[in-house]
Amino acid sequence: MRYSDLQLHIDEGTAPAALPRWAESVLRDIAAGHLPLTAVRHPLGFLCLPVERSGELGVCIHLWSPELASAASSTSQVHCHSWELTSFVLYGQIRNVLGDLREGTTHRIFEVVSHGDVDEIRASDRTVHYLPGRADVHRGGTTYSLPSGVFHSTEVGDSGEAATVVLGRTGGSRPDLSLGPPEVAGHTLPRSRCTSAETIQAARLAIARLTREPGGDGTWT
Repeated sequence: MRYSDLQLHIDEGTAPAALPRWAESVLRDIAAGHLPLTAVRHPLGFLCLPVERSGELGVCIHLWSPELASAASSTSQVHCHSWELTSFVLYGQIRNVLGDLREGTTHRIFEVVSHGDVDEIRASDRTVHYLPGRADVHRGGTTYSLPSGVFHSTEVGDSGEAATVVLGRTGGSRPDLSLGPPEVAGHTLPRSRCTSAETIQAARLAIARLTREPGGDGTWT
C-alpha cells in the first residue's frame, strides 16, 4: 500500500485492522533485507524508517524504545512542522503537548532547512515566551492529525515503547521550526543514520512488540 491507500483506510475507519498488518509486512521485509532502507536517528527521540517519498507525499514508520539509541536535539523537543501530519498509533501511547507562544525572550525560533543528510539550523531574530498547553493522548489503534504551523512536543508513555505510521503532505516552501535557547547560534546538524544491522534490529524489535500486544500500554501517572 502507498500513501493514498493508507489515507483511504484512515478516512474509511478501517485503519485499526489494515495499518498494523501493513506495518508488520513492511517491517518483516526490512528485517529480511528485502526492503533496503536505512533508519535515521531523529533528534526528536525516535528512529525513522522512511518507507515512501513521492513528490509532496511521504510515509514513514517512527519507533520509540529504550533499546534504540536516538540522536540528541541541539535546540529542544518543541517544534513545528511545515507539512500536514496524519499519524496512526501502532502500539504504545503518544502524548502531544501543544505549545502556547507569546511575545517574550525565553526561547528563540530556529528555522530547520535540510540539505541531504545535513540539517541547517538557522537562528531567527524572533524570540518568544513558551508555555506548554493542552496535552492530547493517543493510544494504539487510534489516529491523530496535526496541521502545519502548530508548535508541539511529543512524548511516549511510561514504558518508553511506541510506534506510529506517519503520513506527511508538504505544501509551500516554509521551513520546519524549532524552539531553543536564545543564546544558541545557528549551526549545522548532520543526520545520524543507522547501519543495516541496526535497522534490521530495530525492525525485529518492532515486529515483536507489534505482534505481542497490538494496541497500547504504558500510562502516565
